[in-house]
Amino acid sequence: MNTKQTTARRGRPPKIARNNQDTKAELLRSGLELLTKQGFSSSGIDSILKKVGVPKGSFYHYFDSKEAFGREVIDSYAKYFEKKLDTHLLNNANKPLDRLASYVNDAKERMAHYQFERGCLIGNLEQEVTLLPTNYRAQLINVFINWQNKIATCLQEAQEIGDICPSANCCELAELFWIGWEGAVSRARLVQSTTPLTLFFEHYLKNIKLTN
Repeated sequence: MNTKQTTARRGRPPKIARNNQDTKAELLRSGLELLTKQGFSSSGIDSILKKVGVPKGSFYHYFDSKEAFGREVIDSYAKYFEKKLDTHLLNNANKPLDRLASYVNDAKERMAHYQFERGCLIGNLEQEVTLLPTNYRAQLINVFINWQNKIATCLQEAQEIGDICPSANCCELAELFWIGWEGAVSRARLVQSTTPLTLFFEHYLKNIKLTN
């Protein structure tokens, strides 16, 4: 019986099959990691490609441009973060303000875990908005509005059980939370400590309970 022996051809190594969706997801994850550390303007496509291990041609197979890539990274991060918020804010085992505190404590732990190198992607991009493509502005605003709505719902529940002053405007308080929180996150990265996060949230709680 003849046995046919297969000899490997010289030249390029065989290509490893890569699922298209997996490759795109890896590019988005790599971009997310880089943008949360460096921001959009300082992040180059080459660094992202090197981390994932794909050629530049593959990048432009999935994304028309760095601008289009950035929009998808923002969308991906927003969906991920909304789920994280829901994990805490919709946990009916805790009282509403305790749910908000649970999110804050989780964020503090994660920032410390990553040694304060990573911040909030949306907050980072907000700070460099004048350097971003103009259509990013509306996208970032919409993300913040969605987050604010989730906080507002939680605060309204707290108001219903008497933990917040009945005359307080929960929508405004939710917007105030994100304005202050993003600033606290930036300061925490600067000083490499969770103290700004703790300081902000303690005073935020004190003030919303006293709002007339």
